[in-house]
Amino acid sequence: MTQALMIQGTGSNVGKSLVVAGLLRAFRKRGLSVVPFKPQNMSNNAAVSIDGGELGRAQAVQALAAGISPHTDMNPVLLKPESDMRSQVVVQGQVKGNLSAGNFQSGKKHLIKPVLESFSRLAQQADLVIVEGAGSPAETNLRRHDIANMGFATAANVPVVLLGDIDRGGVIAQLVGTKAVLSSVDSEQIVGFMINKFRGNLELFDAGLSTITDHTGWPSIGILSWFPSAWKLPAEDAVELSSRAGGHIKIVVPMLSRIANFDDLDPLRNEPEVTVEMIAPGNPLPGDADLVLLPGTKSTIADLAFFKSQGWDIDLVAHHRRGGRILGLCGGYQMLGRTVSDPQGIEGDAQTVAGLGLLDVATEMSAQKVVAISNGHYLPTGDAISGYEIHIGQTSGADRANAWVNVDGQDEGAESEDGLVRGCYLHGIFASDSFRASFLKEFGAETNIQYSKEVDSVLDELAAQMENQLDLDLLHSFARTIKTKSP
Repeated sequence: MTQALMIQGTGSNVGKSLVVAGLLRAFRKRGLSVVPFKPQNMSNNAAVSIDGGELGRAQAVQALAAGISPHTDMNPVLLKPESDMRSQVVVQGQVKGNLSAGNFQSGKKHLIKPVLESFSRLAQQADLVIVEGAGSPAETNLRRHDIANMGFATAANVPVVLLGDIDRGGVIAQLVGTKAVLSSVDSEQIVGFMINKFRGNLELFDAGLSTITDHTGWPSIGILSWFPSAWKLPAEDAVELSSRAGGHIKIVVPMLSRIANFDDLDPLRNEPEVTVEMIAPGNPLPGDADLVLLPGTKSTIADLAFFKSQGWDIDLVAHHRRGGRILGLCGGYQMLGRTVSDPQGIEGDAQTVAGLGLLDVATEMSAQKVVAISNGHYLPTGDAISGYEIHIGQTSGADRANAWVNVDGQDEGAESEDGLVRGCYLHGIFASDSFRASFLKEFGAETNIQYSKEVDSVLDELAAQMENQLDLDLLHSFARTIKTKSP
């Protein structure tokens, strides 16, 4: 019968997603069929599943670690922030509307049903389900109608292992403090704890482990040392994005306020001849860039205004005047056109705004959302391309005649007459090795990296570390047979 266990954290960014990916790969190597699950995720870095829906990028990476294809059941509730107080709500892969933070909190009670439905379906497909929590169970103000942490764990009777991050300091207080604020019912769901991101001699924290156990009664599963290869894996959240010094090809990426689907950057960051420089708000776009890449965004019109408020529009025009190359992907592609229209007020107020004007195209938003896995080829060379689309809006105009990719038999994208500016809707194209090699060759860079194999190798490395540093036999013994409760 299928068993399950859950990794919850003492806070956000303690490494839950990475740890779950490593555990999935480790137990898979032990001969178990495994599957990831995250009841609720908040991220604009989405993936497209084989069933044609959206799920969090982290769960797609975890599916890779498990050796299976990503499915929307792995992340039944995905929140995609559109502003500080409003998110798009995706349930089992499909958009169900937009909610304010307050309305979502009151509406969560209706989401436990699809969460448990997805969880039950996954349980039929594997020996072990490893569940990832969100944020921290210590946020007791969010406990009512919770579906992300203890609300799910108690409803599905899944045992919890609590993960603390020693790198940020105060890990003893993180773990003991979580125990102190939990109700007795929630506390009883926790069967052990782990420490993550330790630097130095692990034995130096033996006394710390004893202190945590003495105050909580929880056994230690082990201490994970800092994993230096983590940066080679796709980033889950925008907060994890950072510049990556490499070689002589300089790719500059402005950090949009609602940056989305930035996994486009991951294969480029792994290239030794490429430097990817993330430009934070308040800083100009550097004048020595070989390529300015405008990434995707959850809110094109809002981020277009943000882009201009930083003075980046002036910097971009100057870059183009110097003969610099520009690439816009999805929302970045829309921003490069002459206008962006939202007559139905899908992103906010109904309006038409001026774009950056570097491509002779115009975009009109519509309620119909395109979500698809796509294949095609790079028109200049014929190199194969695989990727995905997640967008609203249709783009048309004279530069669409200068398509540079073919997607599912249709010419796609636009290119300026001078050949310096390109845009398209296809995400994930740089993971296609032959295309990436041809693209970088245009800048004088050579590569023979096989990106997917590199990612797979890092996951193997992570799993090996977990075998060495965690008591996986003890961890597995804590897993329980799945018995979901009716909501």
